[in-house]
Amino acid sequence: MALIVQKYGGTSVANPERIKNVARRVARFRAQGHQVVVVVSAMSGETNKLIALAKEMQATPDPRELDAVVCTGEQVTTGLLAMGLKAIGVDAKSYTGAQVKVLTDSTFTKARILSIDEENIRRDLDAGKVVIVAGFQGVDADGNITTLGRGGSDTSGVALAAALKADECQIYTDVDGVYTTDPRVVPEAKKLDTITFEEMLEMASLGSKVLQIRSVEFAGKYKVKLRVLSSFQDEGEGTLITVEEDKNMEQPIISGIAFNRDEAKLTMLGVPDTPGIAYQILGAIADANIDVDMIIQNVGHDGTTDFSFTVNRGEFAKAQGILEGVKQKLGAREVTGDNKICKVSAVGVGMRSHPGVASKMFKALADEGINIQMISTSEIKISVVLDEKYLELAVRVLHRTFGLDQ
Repeated sequence: MALIVQKYGGTSVANPERIKNVARRVARFRAQGHQVVVVVSAMSGETNKLIALAKEMQATPDPRELDAVVCTGEQVTTGLLAMGLKAIGVDAKSYTGAQVKVLTDSTFTKARILSIDEENIRRDLDAGKVVIVAGFQGVDADGNITTLGRGGSDTSGVALAAALKADECQIYTDVDGVYTTDPRVVPEAKKLDTITFEEMLEMASLGSKVLQIRSVEFAGKYKVKLRVLSSFQDEGEGTLITVEEDKNMEQPIISGIAFNRDEAKLTMLGVPDTPGIAYQILGAIADANIDVDMIIQNVGHDGTTDFSFTVNRGEFAKAQGILEGVKQKLGAREVTGDNKICKVSAVGVGMRSHPGVASKMFKALADEGINIQMISTSEIKISVVLDEKYLELAVRVLHRTFGLDQ
């Protein structure tokens, strides 16, 4: 008998028929003698509807009250799935994040999990129940409802698996595993049987939408066995995300091509080239709780330099406004921005032992007349910022260049 945590995304529970399908799948695992904890997202589209309702009341919704509204989407799904299981003779009990006591910090709309009290869940599992937990939400020390940010149900699932020391955490979604890139962009993309946590972490951070990055961080930190599967197929092993690459097998140089359309670039021109400038610019951005991705500072000339960085496109206007204020303070010449860029990345642990990956990537893009605006590297990834109009061409070219279609 194993303890399994299963997480089902919004498309998997999009309507009553699909929820009944999930109930039947869960019932099969329960019939095999396994203990099952199910974490669910809101029904597909519900969170967007709730956010739209909030914006009808307040143009920029109060974060605390917004969390109180959007968390209800997952609560509906938990209750419906519990009813669906009971209807086919499986005892089940639903919980909100607060009822479980998923304790988080107080950063509304993107809170972080601090601890999970699993006592009630274990008691129900020992009594033979299937436990259903609302994903994406928790409660802070003052009893306020909090949410974990978009895709947070993945993090809920992995965090519960870690707290319960589950044998496996299964993430059910509308795809049957992790692919070398998005099959909608490259039809020749291949499903990976396994991928390392390092590679998956890079893929998630670089725009792959299969798993939320924080869920992969959690899984890697607590050594949670993580598997991505399709909720619409009964067959298949999905993709297993492993702690380490198989030492007995030759690693492919590149495992996948990730991309992200939600990028924007900001540049401050004519910044005084003195110590502490980067802190003064990025400190103001950090104080506004805006995440910065790639950063480039040019070599100084005539006592000044240019400083560029990228942010999520949704925070472009806010960041640009902050920079205008910093510009006055620093006496910089100008702030420019571009919210029509994208990021394309090649990821693979095989880079460690194969030189020349960067030059191969840059040549492939140059041969297609694609100009690179920014470059960022790590031990197992190379990312480039491009004009958004080249995104799909760049992904297809790099996928072919590194033999991922073979």
